[in-house]
Amino acid sequence: MNQDSGKPEYVFTYAENQPANYPTSHAAARFAELVKERSGGRIHIQVKYDAEFGTQQQIVNQMKFGGVDFARVSLSSLSDEIPKLNVLQLPFLYEDSSHMWRVLNGDIGDELWDSFYELDLVPLAWFDAGARSFYSTEPIDSLDDIEGMNIRVQESQLMKDMITLLGGNPIDRAYSEVYSAFETEEIDAAENNWSSYHATSHYKVARYYTLDEHTRVPEIQLIAGETQRLLSDEDFEIIRNCAKDAAEYEKQLWKEHEEAARTNVLAYGCREIILSEIELIRLREKMAPLYEKYCADYMDIIDRIVQERKKINDILLFEGN
Repeated sequence: MNQDSGKPEYVFTYAENQPANYPTSHAAARFAELVKERSGGRIHIQVKYDAEFGTQQQIVNQMKFGGVDFARVSLSSLSDEIPKLNVLQLPFLYEDSSHMWRVLNGDIGDELWDSFYELDLVPLAWFDAGARSFYSTEPIDSLDDIEGMNIRVQESQLMKDMITLLGGNPIDRAYSEVYSAFETEEIDAAENNWSSYHATSHYKVARYYTLDEHTRVPEIQLIAGETQRLLSDEDFEIIRNCAKDAAEYEKQLWKEHEEAARTNVLAYGCREIILSEIELIRLREKMAPLYEKYCADYMDIIDRIVQERKKINDILLFEGN
């Protein structure tokens, strides 16, 4: 140990693809601070922002081979390798945020939590990522408006197929390249949450935000298996507890940041489009084949997720009486 010299015993890297002012980035910084404090300065975590280590899939690959120690990634970057994770990112699966968190924090979340070990990745905490909606250079007032649009999506075959089912053309672009892709008219639309739409300044080049909330894709904070094996049980327990606390911080920060982001982009002059119930039904019907194609082997899990929604509604009904 190097306590006498003032040098840390371990120095680890943490990859974050968002800018430093984003909720998940603030949570990463809080995580690093807590680990340093609770380890007595023995463990330092250096957070690298703005996709310094590449796309999320590239980050995951580096974690497998010792290039990155910690990261926060979307499930979409892992679902092609761990198909079971597709369940959690199916369109229109959750009633709302509370429904999603009931699933993630319950037995279903625990079962899917174990699947990360297949890639020698150790899960630490779920992160909130809000609901994803379309934003575009021209208004999307109905399903028909999506026809023929070039739409950037996440690094996931499920997401690409989703756009194809809607009549659009899925475009594979790194998150850091989306702004320039709008400028050069390579894409007509993208999809993300309010916070990302604002933090990346995409609202300046795509002023129409269609609030369909088609997916809620949870995110996960991970430690590389190789890194975890370097740590004593006591140090890993410190890491896990700090991750849990940082995740709670991120959830609260997310709500505040999302509200502020929406206010700011609307003040800038962007237009929020609320789809009619008929159009939302049309979207759901178009996306429905994804359930069978990607999750035919996991329909029991989907049924349990739906049952969780019914439990919430029953609780609300009881409280209302």
